Amino acid sequence: MKSAITEKASKLFLQLGFKSVTMDDLALSLGISKKTLYIHFDNKQQLVKVVAQAIFKKITEDILKIKESCSNPIEELHFVKMEAMKYLGNEKTSPNYQLQKYYPDIYMDLRSKEYQYFGKMVRDSLQDGIKSGLFRAGIDVEFVSRLHLNGMRGIRDIEIFPIEQFKIEELFENYLDYHLRAIITPKGLETLTLFK
Repeated sequence: MKSAITEKASKLFLQLGFKSVTMDDLALSLGISKKTLYIHFDNKQQLVKVVAQAIFKKITEDILKIKESCSNPIEELHFVKMEAMKYLGNEKTSPNYQLQKYYPDIYMDLRSKEYQYFGKMVRDSLQDGIKSGLFRAGIDVEFVSRLHLNGMRGIRDIEIFPIEQFKIEELFENYLDYHLRAIITPKGLETLTLFK
């Protein structure tokens, strides 16, 4: 039952946002009592944490599959961006916005895991780009990987980029263009133009 609750909550939270879905809504959609929900989860905060971690794990797995299927790191970044857009909305109901605003501890916990999970992936992509001649040979891989991950965090920060003023799709597109143009070779620029 706990996994069924988590799965249904994940779908509702992604569709409507973490704050927008109440425990009553969840119980009703599952056809169970609210009391049954509280047998498995002490409170909504605990449920949000479990669901947010499950979504993070799914995103990580999906990005690993993308990395394995792409022919080069520029294509990889393009498809990772498209995958991320499935989970990031641009409205106040978006899970990203609501986690930051209403569940900041959970949001910060996930942020702290990002480098642990994605750091090696980004470093490997940078090395692949250098080997393939798409990225400049002289870049400091450790520095650029951390800069990239920090930039990806920054564009999702609703205080720096309020959703009323900035569309997340445009932020991703602009940031990736900015990031790649700083490290690509002429050969890399040719590849980049294929994804514009």
